[in-house]
Amino acid sequence: MAAPLDGMALTFHGATGTVTGSRYLIECGGRRVLVDCGLFQGWKQLRLRNWAPPGFDPASLDVVILTHAHLDHSGYLPRLVMDGFRGKVCCTPATRSLCALLLPDSGRLLEEEAEYANRKGSSKHHPAQPLYGEDEARRSLGHLLPTPFDQDFDPAPGIVARFRPAGHILGAASVQLRGGGTTVLFSGDIGRPADALMRAPEPPAECEWLVVESTYGNRLHAPVDASAELAAALGPVLARGGVAVIPAFAVGRAQLLLHLIAHLQGRQAIPRVPVYLNSPMATDVGAMLRDYRDEHRLDDAALSAMVQGTRIVNSVEESKALNRRHGPMIIVSASGMATGGRVLHHITAFGPDANNAILLSGFQAGGTRGAKLAAGATSLRIYGQDVPIRAQVIQLGAASAHADADELMAWLRAAPRPPRGVFVTHGEPDASDALRARIEHELGWAARVPDYLERVALAPG
Repeated sequence: MAAPLDGMALTFHGATGTVTGSRYLIECGGRRVLVDCGLFQGWKQLRLRNWAPPGFDPASLDVVILTHAHLDHSGYLPRLVMDGFRGKVCCTPATRSLCALLLPDSGRLLEEEAEYANRKGSSKHHPAQPLYGEDEARRSLGHLLPTPFDQDFDPAPGIVARFRPAGHILGAASVQLRGGGTTVLFSGDIGRPADALMRAPEPPAECEWLVVESTYGNRLHAPVDASAELAAALGPVLARGGVAVIPAFAVGRAQLLLHLIAHLQGRQAIPRVPVYLNSPMATDVGAMLRDYRDEHRLDDAALSAMVQGTRIVNSVEESKALNRRHGPMIIVSASGMATGGRVLHHITAFGPDANNAILLSGFQAGGTRGAKLAAGATSLRIYGQDVPIRAQVIQLGAASAHADADELMAWLRAAPRPPRGVFVTHGEPDASDALRARIEHELGWAARVPDYLERVALAPG
C-alpha cells in the first residue's frame, strides 16, 4: 500500500549555527528517521549539548542513516544506543569500516579525558564520567548495516532512501529520502571536484527540499595547487633544520598529505627528510584505501610511494621518543583541530621553538586549539599547562576536504531541477548566511538558515 501523501516533518537537532553535531530528525507516516548522529565539538556550550537529552526519545527511532563517518556526523551513536536506540544504522560499506576505527577510538579518548580529570581534580563532577567508553562504542557497531551507493533501500516502511557519492572521504554520501509524497536530499559534507585524493562528488539527486552544508559558505580555497602550497610551506622550515608538525584528520587529510609529501620528495621539490605518521587510526585508514579503490584517485604506484616514504609510529614509547628528536623532519598526527590525541604532545614539544612550524590542514571549528592557532594565539592550554607557541603557524587553504563557496554553488547548479526550498546548515553563522544569500540571489531559490531545534513541515508537491 502506498504511503499517504502527508509530507514529512524535519527537526534540526544539530549542525545549526555550527559545523558540528549533525542530527536531523525526519518524521513521516508515523516513522522516525535520524539522519546523522554527530557529536558537538568546539565551544564548551556546544559540547555540553552532548550531555543533554537529545530532544527525542532514542528508543522511538526506527532507523539512523549516516552520511559519513567523521565524528561530527557519527560520534554520538554509542550514546544513542546507551540511551535506548535499538534499530539499524544504514551507511555505506566504507563508512561502516571507518566507524569501526573512529568510534572505539573516540570512546577510548573520552575515557582517557575522564581519567585525567579525576587524577588532576579538574572536573566539577566527582568522579568525572566519559560520555561513553570504548566498550560502548564497540557494541554500537553491531547496529551498522552496510548499504551500497546508488541503490534504493527501505530504511522504514513508507520511506525509500538512496546514497550518492559526495567525495570528501571514503564512504561519504548525500542521502535522498522519498516518502509522504515528497523528497528531501541531505547533502552531507560535499567534497571538492578536483581533490587530489577523493573522486568528485556526484551532482545532487532530484528533490523538492534540500539540506545543504555550508562549512566554507563564505570562503574560497586558495587558488593554488595543493602540492605547490605544501611545498612552499615545508621548504623553508626543513631548509632551516626545523620540525614541521601537521595536525591532520586521521580519515582523509592524513592520507592526502602523505601522498603529496611522497610526490614532492619523489621529484625533489622538498628535501628527503624523515616523515612520521603518528596516528594508529590514520595508518589503518591508509591500508583501507586499497579496499575501496573505486572511491579515490590513487593508483598502486601512488599508494606504494606513500607507504614506502612514511615511518609509522606505533607505540606510546615511540611517540614520546619522537619528541626528543631534532629536525629536519615532518610529523603528521591526529587530531586535525588539535582537540586531542598524540599531536598535542608534539605541539607541546615543538611549538615553543621558532625554528619549527605547525601546518593546519583543514577547517578549524570555533573554540578548538586549531582555531586559536589559526587566529594567532601565542600560547595554548594543553593538559593543564600553558604552552608558548613561537613556531610558525601556516594555514593550508588548498588541502581542505570540503567544497568552498564557489564549489558548493557549482554543485547546487547541477541539480536536475530547482528544489522548492533549501535549508543551509553545518556552518558558522556568517558562512551559512553568506551561502543562503548566494543561493537566493544567484539561483533564485528559496533558502534560509534554520534555528536549533526548529521543526518544519515538508509538504508534498
